Amino acid sequence: MTNTISVKNNIYGAFELKKLYPRNFSIGLIIAVVLHIIIITSYYFYLSMSKEEENVPTVRILKYSELGPPPSITNDVPQQISVVPGSTAAPTVGIPVPVPEDEAPPEQTIATQQELSQQSSPALTEGLGTGVTQITQDIKIEEEKEEEPDINAFVAVEKLPEMVVSAQPVYPDIARRAGITGKVYVKVLIDKEGKPKKAVIIKSDAEVFNEAAIEAAMKCAFTPALQNNKPVSVWIVIPYKFTLQGQ
Repeated sequence: MTNTISVKNNIYGAFELKKLYPRNFSIGLIIAVVLHIIIITSYYFYLSMSKEEENVPTVRILKYSELGPPPSITNDVPQQISVVPGSTAAPTVGIPVPVPEDEAPPEQTIATQQELSQQSSPALTEGLGTGVTQITQDIKIEEEKEEEPDINAFVAVEKLPEMVVSAQPVYPDIARRAGITGKVYVKVLIDKEGKPKKAVIIKSDAEVFNEAAIEAAMKCAFTPALQNNKPVSVWIVIPYKFTLQGQ
């Protein structure tokens, strides 16, 4: 009988606990949240109270009667006081002393103003030493000679010379009678005006054609080579082929 009663009591206690658990859990959770809020609020309140008070500027309010008179709107400039200097002594003027009977010799000739203007200034030759000619107004400036490019030098150009006048070489009689043919390569220096200035044989099949090839190259005319839209001197190669009719 006793065992039966204890089992019922145990069953009854567990049931009651399960029934009251949600309510007790909610109450405990609310209490914990409230405590956390109180603790956090207290912490931030303590921090705000512990901070030093900021320096607040003090403002003094004056009455209109305490204000001074306003500044003048005319912006009067203070009158300048001029200082009159004391009397100064008059400057002394030198008085020329005549020299008795000091005259120029009769044979001395005095140059006129026109003759003096034609004389060169001594300051131009003073201190230059001996052997130095006097500087005159007529100064001749020598034109700078154009530097010729080397025959093997590379010259950068934007536009090469173009032949406008072509001259054919004269076939040498000796080569014609002997039936000699061949090619000759002539390297020609074209100046800034497009004219041949020099001619050099760089390759030849027969020396008999060299002179005729050079004469023909020097009779040609070209447009000048251009670099940065300016004419420049440049070397070019002109080939000449000597062939007999029927070959």
